[in-house]
Amino acid sequence: MPHVSNPAVLAELRAQLSAIEGGGFRRRPALPFGVDALDDTLATAGLRLDALHEVAGASPSMGDDAATTLFLAGIAARAWGPVLWVVRRRDLFAPGLAQAGLSAARVIYAEAQDDADLLGIMEEGLRHKGLGAVIGEAKRAGLAATRRLQLAAEGGRTIALLMKRHGRTGDDPLGPPSAAVTRWRVATAPSAPLPVAGIGRARWQVELVRQKGGAPGHWTLEACDETGRCALPAKLVDRSVAGSGASRAA
Repeated sequence: MPHVSNPAVLAELRAQLSAIEGGGFRRRPALPFGVDALDDTLATAGLRLDALHEVAGASPSMGDDAATTLFLAGIAARAWGPVLWVVRRRDLFAPGLAQAGLSAARVIYAEAQDDADLLGIMEEGLRHKGLGAVIGEAKRAGLAATRRLQLAAEGGRTIALLMKRHGRTGDDPLGPPSAAVTRWRVATAPSAPLPVAGIGRARWQVELVRQKGGAPGHWTLEACDETGRCALPAKLVDRSVAGSGASRAA
């Protein structure tokens, strides 16, 4: 191969190679959040549909566990088709999922005996290619298992969502290595203030702990509405006019 020394030619070649290497990544189907702050941070301007994404509560508390579940439900609600949700215990509250946009009519529930069984059911669901989302809840999912889930998801339009539950040891569920394309941590936050006594729209602290091909991020978000969409808290209006500086509430 002849040696190329012309700076202009080298620059053009680098640009072409960059376009080839990045083009396949950018063309992968993605599910945007509809929140610019999140979508602009994600390397694919949304969550890759043909990929595994891990989410964990910031603590084992019931509040953080519920917030994480609803965060997943909102993502699945915006996916294109039926949703397979694999559980270890029967504690999902269908009306709560519906408030996050995920209708019970779209959900197929499967109960697994243990984490290995759960991961196997998820893998089968992803290979089916007829589902919009596959969700599972596990305490233990090794690197090999997450690689199988990622491989099963690639090339399709079924998003894989793995909720990593806290174990008894108190270790970080997102600590072990994983093949997931993104890893998230969700915690509850004080709800939106109201001008009168009452509870406003729930808020979450959402952290993008890691993503392949991009930087992490951290946001305070208003919880999913009936369409499955989160939102950034509305800017406070002039306190002299609003009196209480109320934000948008549910």
